[in-house]
Amino acid sequence: MKIHVKVKPSSGKQEIIKEEEGYIIKLKSVPKDGKANIELIKLLKKHFGKEVIITSGFTSRKKIIEIVD
Repeated sequence: MKIHVKVKPSSGKQEIIKEEEGYIIKLKSVPKDGKANIELIKLLKKHFGKEVIITSGFTSRKKIIEIVD
């Protein structure tokens, strides 16, 4: 399953907000040296309980995430 996410780094808290076209993900980490991507993967893995892979948008705030069944 693939989902579209919009990441908001440096938000001060972690939050997952469901929208019609995907998710808005608020992260504590800064978007430097891949820290925000690592936090995003850990948060989504915990939320869905499955393996998570960023398939597109490694350096963008808009990403496509694959959730492995």
